[in-house]
Amino acid sequence: MSEKPTHLTPTLSFQEREPVALGTDPSGLLNATTTPDVSILIPARDEAAAIEGTVRAALASTDVAVEVLVGDDHSTDATAALVRALAATDPRVRLLAIPPLPEGWTGKNHACSVIAAAARGPHLLFVDADVTLAPEGAAALAAHAVATGSALVSAVPRQCMETLGERLTVPMIGFLLVGYLPIPMMRASLRPSLGAACGQLVLVDRAVYAATGGHGAIRGFLHDGVLLARTFRQAGHRTDLVAGHPLATCRMYRSWAEAWAGFSKNAHEGMATPRALPVWTALLFGGHILPALLLIGAGLGGVDPLAAGIAGAAMLLSLGARAAITRAMREPWSTIPLHPLTVAVALAIQWNVLLRRKTAGAAVWKGRSYPLNGA
Repeated sequence: MSEKPTHLTPTLSFQEREPVALGTDPSGLLNATTTPDVSILIPARDEAAAIEGTVRAALASTDVAVEVLVGDDHSTDATAALVRALAATDPRVRLLAIPPLPEGWTGKNHACSVIAAAARGPHLLFVDADVTLAPEGAAALAAHAVATGSALVSAVPRQCMETLGERLTVPMIGFLLVGYLPIPMMRASLRPSLGAACGQLVLVDRAVYAATGGHGAIRGFLHDGVLLARTFRQAGHRTDLVAGHPLATCRMYRSWAEAWAGFSKNAHEGMATPRALPVWTALLFGGHILPALLLIGAGLGGVDPLAAGIAGAAMLLSLGARAAITRAMREPWSTIPLHPLTVAVALAIQWNVLLRRKTAGAAVWKGRSYPLNGA
C-alpha cells in the first residue's frame, strides 16, 4: 500500500486519511501465489469500441493487487478477440465465455453472476464496459468499504457527454440520486427503501454477495444497482453511495437515439408506474419546468408580476440546485441552462413508457427483449 491512499469521506468528497491495509502486494501486480485484493468484473456484450480502454484502465489500478475478469456475453463484434489479446500479455486478465441466458434472467445480471463465481478477491468491483477507472479508483472504494464497514459501496462516475442528446438525458442520473436521496439518512439507517447504487460502478464484499444471492437474487430485473443495494440492506448489511468523479469516467451513450432507448429500458423499473409517476411529475414539473414556463409567459406579458416574481425565485432555486450537483459531479456547466428541458425529456421518456406499454414494448437492449417488472 502507499503511505496515504485516497479515502472517501461521509460528505461525498475525498481527502487524505490514515492508511487502511488491504493486501500484501503494494505493486498491484499478481504472481502465481498472490490473491488479489480486488477482482474487477466487467460484463461485456458488443463492446469492441470501449473494452480495450476499460481493461487497460483497470489493469493500471494502484495500491491494490487486482485481477480483471471480462465476461463475453455472446458478442457479435471483436470484443472477445480484443480481450483475448490483452490476456495473452497480462496474466491478470481472464476472458470468460458467458453461457446461454437462462429463462428468467436478464443479461447483465447473468453475466455478473457468472464472472463473480470465478473471482478470487475478497472485494468484487463490478464495472460497466463503458467505464474507465482512475488508477486509485479500486483502492479508494475498497478502503472506504473497510473503513465504514460497508458490504456494498457504489459510486457515480463522472459522466462524459459530447452531444446535445446526451446532455439532455444523462444529467438526470446524478440529479435524482444526489438531489432526492437523503444521504445522511441513508448512512444512518439500514432501511432497504433508502438503498441506492449506480450500476456502473459497484464494489461488494464477496462473502456477503454470496450469502445474499448476489445478482441471482435480482435475476429477472434490470435495475441491478438499486436492487442489489436493497437486497444487501434487507439482510442487515450497510451500503453506501459516494461521489465517483475522481474514481472513474463513463460515456453511457453517444447519440440521442441511444440515450432515449437506454433510459426507456430503465424506465420500466423506474418512475414509470401508475403510482409513482404522478408523484414524480408533480415534484419535477412543479419545481423545475413550471417556473420556466411562467417566466416565458411573463416575458410575453401574460403572467401576473407577483406570479412572475415567485417563478423567478423558484427558477433560481432550481438552477442553483442543478449547479451545485453539476459542480459536485464534475459535469459540463453547459447542462445547467438546459436543466428544465432535461427534466422535461426525463418525464417524456417515463410517460411514453407508461402510456405506451404495448408500442414501447418490453425492455429491449442490445438485441435482447425482456418481460416487464421482472416477470
